[in-house]
Amino acid sequence: MPELTVEGVGTFDVPEGKRLVLALTDEAHLDQLHSCGGNAKCTTCRVRFVSGEPTKVTQAERTILSARGLGATLGLRLSCQIYCDQDMHIIAESRLAGSGKKDAGPRPTDEITPPPIWT
Repeated sequence: MPELTVEGVGTFDVPEGKRLVLALTDEAHLDQLHSCGGNAKCTTCRVRFVSGEPTKVTQAERTILSARGLGATLGLRLSCQIYCDQDMHIIAESRLAGSGKKDAGPRPTDEITPPPIWT
């Protein structure tokens, strides 16, 4: 079972293959934003990796981060486009608290959407 360490929050066991955005809300009990419902359209589920960053990236994640000027040079990834299949240490960049939004967004499905094309 992979371990997810969230900077300033703690370390949590996560079921293998769970979407990172869901692990942040379910296991870490964070108010992680996911305004588009985890569909790689809004970039509100951003995280920054301290260690354990997956090498696989979905085409949808690459496209939206590039379009918003949030590419790899900034070290940001979308938690909605990552499966927990290894130990990870992250900083949760996008939280409901202080965002001015009324809620975190609709709950993402268990599977990555859109269907992943890995790059």
